[in-house]
Amino acid sequence: MMSLTSEPDSRPLRRAVTPAGRRTESPVVELNVGGEFYTTTLGTLRKLPGSKLAEMFSSSAKACLDAEGRFFIDRCGTYFGPILEYMRSGQLPTQHIPEVYREAQFYEIKPLIKLLEDMPQIFGEQVARKQFLLQVPGYSENLELMVRLARAEAVAARCSRVLVCLVQNEKDDANCADALRSLEADKRSVVKFGPWKAALDIRDLLDCMNMDIKAQGYQVHYSHNSPLPAKVSDYFYTFSFSWW
Repeated sequence: MMSLTSEPDSRPLRRAVTPAGRRTESPVVELNVGGEFYTTTLGTLRKLPGSKLAEMFSSSAKACLDAEGRFFIDRCGTYFGPILEYMRSGQLPTQHIPEVYREAQFYEIKPLIKLLEDMPQIFGEQVARKQFLLQVPGYSENLELMVRLARAEAVAARCSRVLVCLVQNEKDDANCADALRSLEADKRSVVKFGPWKAALDIRDLLDCMNMDIKAQGYQVHYSHNSPLPAKVSDYFYTFSFSWW
């Protein structure tokens, strides 16, 4: 979404505006993207019909101008440069790939999105890891529950501990049923992941959980120290959140 620093201008985008306010028919466009300034052409911005970027600068769109008469887009300007370079020459970025990928998604530059998804930085996250986690029902919801439980126990405490149960299949689920009922009777909170159908490695899942919680800004680590009997202890792990 474009944000304005002045009132929308109703004139068509094909009319460029100079700093002095003089209208011309020049195809050259001056941009202010989140405080970063760029100069390009309407042809470059409209190169991919159907993209949000092309739509922003279509002849029927209303111009959103800054105080100097530049077209303003309220996005991070740092990563707009690689987007613009791709539109000009087809050159792919070599740095800040995840950030450029996010901006390419915003501007709906589909050819660039596809090319970036083939790069190791994006392929690993978007294809490999996310597809891995899609095999775990309720993964995101369970992470949110873990964080809520940890925060609820954080009052006047340096560390919060959240017990999780990982069951890969229906057999594991049945093996843990008595232990889960016992914990519930003792009013112990447990977050259960699974069962799932794919052949997922427990350690990989634990690392993903650890990574995604840390990405939210929490200091966390997990350990395999369960207070439960040995026959079910392999299914239980403790995530420790440190607050100070």
